[in-house]
Amino acid sequence: MAGGDSMTDRAPESRFALLADGSTVEIRQATPDDAADVREMHERLSPANSYFRFFSFSPQAPEREARRLCRPAGPDHVALLARLGGQLVGVASYESTGRPGVAEVAFAVADEMHGRGIATLLLEHLVSLARQRHLTAFAAETLPENVAMLRVFADAGLVVKRKFTDGVIELTMPLPGLDAAHLDSYLDAVAGRASRADIASLRSLLQPASIAVVGAGRHRGSVGREILHNIVAGGFGGAVYAVNPRGGTVEGLACLSSPADLPVGVDVAVIAVPAADVATVAEQCGSRGVRALAVISAGLGDSGADLLAICRGYGMRLVGPNCYGIAVPALRLNASFAATAPARGDAGLVVQSGGIGLALLEQLSRLGVGVSSFASVGDKYDVSGNDLLTWWEQDEQTSLAILYLESFGNPRGFARTARRVGHKLPVLTVVGGRSAAGRRAAESHTAVDTPLVTQEALFGQAGIVATHSLGELVEAAAFLAAQPLPAGRRVAIVSNAGGAGALAADACVESGLTVVTLSPATRELLARLLPSRSAVTGPVDTTGAVEPDAFRACLEHVAADDGVDALLAIGVPTAVADLTDAIRTARVAKPMAAALLDRPESVGMLTAATAVTAVTAAAVGAAPGSASWPSRVPVYGYPESAARALAHAAAYREWRDTPRGQVPELADADTAAASDLASRFLAEHPGGGWLEADEVARLLACYQIRLAATRPAKPGMAEVEAGVAVTQEPVFGPLVVFWLGGVASGGPADRSARLAPLTDADADAMISAVPTAARLLDQAGSAAVAGLLLRVSRLADDLPEIAELDLNRLIVGSDGAHPAAARARLAPTVPRDPFLRQLR
Repeated sequence: MAGGDSMTDRAPESRFALLADGSTVEIRQATPDDAADVREMHERLSPANSYFRFFSFSPQAPEREARRLCRPAGPDHVALLARLGGQLVGVASYESTGRPGVAEVAFAVADEMHGRGIATLLLEHLVSLARQRHLTAFAAETLPENVAMLRVFADAGLVVKRKFTDGVIELTMPLPGLDAAHLDSYLDAVAGRASRADIASLRSLLQPASIAVVGAGRHRGSVGREILHNIVAGGFGGAVYAVNPRGGTVEGLACLSSPADLPVGVDVAVIAVPAADVATVAEQCGSRGVRALAVISAGLGDSGADLLAICRGYGMRLVGPNCYGIAVPALRLNASFAATAPARGDAGLVVQSGGIGLALLEQLSRLGVGVSSFASVGDKYDVSGNDLLTWWEQDEQTSLAILYLESFGNPRGFARTARRVGHKLPVLTVVGGRSAAGRRAAESHTAVDTPLVTQEALFGQAGIVATHSLGELVEAAAFLAAQPLPAGRRVAIVSNAGGAGALAADACVESGLTVVTLSPATRELLARLLPSRSAVTGPVDTTGAVEPDAFRACLEHVAADDGVDALLAIGVPTAVADLTDAIRTARVAKPMAAALLDRPESVGMLTAATAVTAVTAAAVGAAPGSASWPSRVPVYGYPESAARALAHAAAYREWRDTPRGQVPELADADTAAASDLASRFLAEHPGGGWLEADEVARLLACYQIRLAATRPAKPGMAEVEAGVAVTQEPVFGPLVVFWLGGVASGGPADRSARLAPLTDADADAMISAVPTAARLLDQAGSAAVAGLLLRVSRLADDLPEIAELDLNRLIVGSDGAHPAAARARLAPTVPRDPFLRQLR
């Protein structure tokens, strides 16, 4: 460490981020105290790099640059420093050019640090600061020979305009702002770099070649000892180290007395020591080059900040504290205190509640789904659901991701990651805290209370399969792990018991599925095949007298019907036949779930057929006897469970296939005037408050939202008891709510919500999600309300100072939707960039 500074001595504005190779770098603004380090770094530059930076050779250049960069920051000047392990490795700055909204940027990186992404990371942080200060463009000058710097600008995701003048390339880079397409392109580029860096940093944790357990007790029953036992008994093939201050031998391993005795460069250390000792142990691990920690210990209190600072300073990724460990079955690594080793398989699992995690490990192993990797993140100081989703997106093992999270550090970043990953593999969760008691329990566990409506909005927009119980989560996971996604919501029900078929039909309709009526051709086939009293229209009732072969053939014919997207097969055991084998061996060409009403467990798995027969070959475009359709069929104890699982799969397929839409640019919005109004109000009312009626009208007018009383009367107007509201969530950002109230709509519960910014598809989905909207709003009315939602969303996203906004009693006409009443409350806020590349 440079100068022997403690790892906990950090400037208050320090931020940490990952470089391209996964190492951790500290970024903060320069101060006069940094002048000596800045000068020395520039003095160490090679002649070539010094020339690239200053366009000349001057011994005075390092001193001048140090004075320029380290003067106090102001509105026209920002300088950022990057430190790795305490050593200064890069600087970046912008200076006003005198042209409105344009600043000139400059960079320097230590010679030995080129190619690690430092300049690109610093550029991203400059962009974030500049956007918060309402700059519109960066300018830069570079020599044609400075290929590395030109590549930084070209790959940043910014639009770059070049001009060659007098041997120098002059660049102008408009900053992403009002142009939604430009912003999306830039954020995609940033997200790509963040993903690659994140993956590099997680390799030591999720592909370790060595592991240590600190706190490996000498007697069975202690947490550390049980974790060590699981690692050794599981057959992990890498190096394993046990640390116990009393020495001796544990699990056949000679104990080291301290983490300071570990060999250099151990990948993961699992820490299970008293809370008071955790920071000291982490410091010792860091000094030996340990790359990642999993801290089992709980109750750290104020020392938790020291733990995180130590991990940041040494560049160690941190799972926990207050966690149950990690597992990677493919490596035979079980560094958790699960009672049995989880089976290798397809599901990635990350949880905050360790107990729920162990239960899910058991269920997924029992079903044969298995686990690709598991992390119990506990208090989630560092490694989070975002990190695991990013890992699973590329690990070539994971086909579905399961999350149980009780808090969100960066919800908008999480939503963007989940939405991207969700287009490759399904992401599932269970929504906790739906009741007041549930919210109290979650808050006591994580110290964070996330409102239910906000969770549901986040999950819905991100395409996450959100279930309402642990059992429902396992049921949905079983289907998604075993079957392809249905092409639509049309479900055919085949049962050997009419009552069970009726219950299944009710469950399908209540879950948003459509129970199909089979085609005449299919009905004719079934009439010849099944007992005479069978019902063949749909749901199909084969009667209890059906034989297994006929039931199996019935499933195959129904699956071949063009009007069927998925099958629900229901079997009740009779003295005539057990239909389990008929369902297992049916070679169907459509997704299928089964309900066997004598099953002792709520969900299980049947090994299915391995080849496509002539009956179904045409439906899949395959030859009889060719490669299999799904090799497993999920089987449920109740038809309601099967229907829910099918509905989740169909909804996920719809989300995946539906275009996300665009955030409109709204060129007619006067963002500067709105920002000025908010700034002037908060200058007069530092604590915030409710705007006067005329101020609300002026604020809305900046976004072309006109109150009904301020616009000329138009013929054909209709007042709808409806409204649009915005609540600024402290962590999630603005939540936009649309509601329809009154007797005609069934009461105030008729509402939907999404997090800003809304796309046009989001606005349409919000209206469609309110059941009575189709009855109360015609096509033109829906379009008018959608337009209002998009303008309100943009206003809330542009002005985080809007704490609350209510627009009530909408007047819907040919010229749009106009509120008859409105109110707004402003509050001071600290600017926050949810997409800035930084660690928690």
